[in-house]
Amino acid sequence: MSLKSKFKILLFNPRSGKAKHRVPNSLMNIAASIDGEYEWVIVDGNRERDPYNKIKSYIATGQFPYVGFTVMPGPQLKQAIPFTIKLKKEFPTIMMIWGGYFASNQYKTVINSDYVDFVIYGPGDHAFPQLIDAIENNTSYETIKNLVYKKNGKIIKNPKENLIDQDTLPDLPYDKLDKFYTVDKYLGKTCLGKKTFSYHSSVGCPFTCSFCGVVPIYEARWKGKSAQKIYNDIKYIKDKWHADAVEFYDNNFFVSEKRVVEFCNLIKKEKMTWWGEGRIDTISNFNDETLSLMNEAGCKMIFFGAESGNDDLLKQMNKGGKQTSEVIKSFAKKIKKTGIIPEYSFVLGLPADTEQKVMEQIDSDIQFIKEIKKINPQTEIIIYIYSPVPTEDSLLYKEAKAEGFVFPQTLEEWSNPQWESFDTHRNPLTPWLTPEMVDKIHNFETVLNGYFPTKTDIQLNSLKRKVISLVSSFRYHAGFYQFPYEIKLLHKMWKYRQPEKEGF
Repeated sequence: MSLKSKFKILLFNPRSGKAKHRVPNSLMNIAASIDGEYEWVIVDGNRERDPYNKIKSYIATGQFPYVGFTVMPGPQLKQAIPFTIKLKKEFPTIMMIWGGYFASNQYKTVINSDYVDFVIYGPGDHAFPQLIDAIENNTSYETIKNLVYKKNGKIIKNPKENLIDQDTLPDLPYDKLDKFYTVDKYLGKTCLGKKTFSYHSSVGCPFTCSFCGVVPIYEARWKGKSAQKIYNDIKYIKDKWHADAVEFYDNNFFVSEKRVVEFCNLIKKEKMTWWGEGRIDTISNFNDETLSLMNEAGCKMIFFGAESGNDDLLKQMNKGGKQTSEVIKSFAKKIKKTGIIPEYSFVLGLPADTEQKVMEQIDSDIQFIKEIKKINPQTEIIIYIYSPVPTEDSLLYKEAKAEGFVFPQTLEEWSNPQWESFDTHRNPLTPWLTPEMVDKIHNFETVLNGYFPTKTDIQLNSLKRKVISLVSSFRYHAGFYQFPYEIKLLHKMWKYRQPEKEGF
């Protein structure tokens, strides 16, 4: 296929802040959508010592009028915001296009910044190439779905596109990526394997949890690739770059039991291990034979949003009505028999009528977490502090605003380090949480991770695990979590890596 133009498109993946680097899948989708029609390059902030100058060197050639940034909340803002501002000031004629979860959920702030010309709201497989075509041909943007822009000073948010049949999308151009950054170096050592590969097998999620940033974008919609397509892609990476493990970065890999069974039957002969994210109330309804097959096919760990042991809070989080504290406990017991390690995440610090009630909720969840550990000690526990998500019809978000919570109104404000901590659920910046409450959550997490060292930290040997567990034992059993300096010291000395959701 001949190229439509001699100009080129630059796609940038800001540094994620993680020690391990993963294939920039979201940008690869965009690259695939324009491949063969427009030339493109990728600059990966995770693989560059000086990514800004790399970007600048490309743009200075005069061949790159379009620059696309993918921006997740949290660490990526540290490069995305200042780089965008500097580039727009130095090269005012470039068209700056942002996509990703941050850009989608905070599109008003992003588009009002005057540094970003367009926002792709959700998937950009069709929107991005259509936008480039429209600009080049001087045609209207009004029919381009998933697009946000300004017209006569007014923000225009076009309708959402129906989710695309994922099997109809072009293959990701791994071989071209290999020319910029060797794909082999994206295959890192993890608890799953020596060469772990990241992959997206679906988009969206059919659920509407009121604290989840995916919900405003996809609105309970989900589309997945077929099991055969997933297998073909993974087999290609295995054969060419010798991947031995896969992390599925889907918002919900296990929506369809039928698809899971088909995939397991295909992948099991490859002897690979894998990890994904699912719902407790979904997988608890899987047949025992399916769970056994998943283990046989290499499923080593699954991330679950347990969120709370308080049924009232689960309803407040809109967990669907089927996930209760009893379901959470019974599933921990059920999955123990399979050998698959469950990762249970909990969201603490939700708003309540009084400070006392907030603290009672925190204390209740701490006790519930310890109960889960008794039922299945292999359960990995991941603790987040509640961060509001701008879902206007969410009761939880309305409560947060009623308590005085306000998002930053400019990109410059989002550059503040405290908002990076907010986006990673470490520093809530919510007015109903006192420093005492935040300290209690973090201190309990330290003691918990001391007594039960995570299996995901592959640098921690068995002796160090035993020492940390022994030192933490009294605190854990006595419920004494204040000032756990001795545990923190060991964690710092041995560079302990706390358990976290893969790809978060």
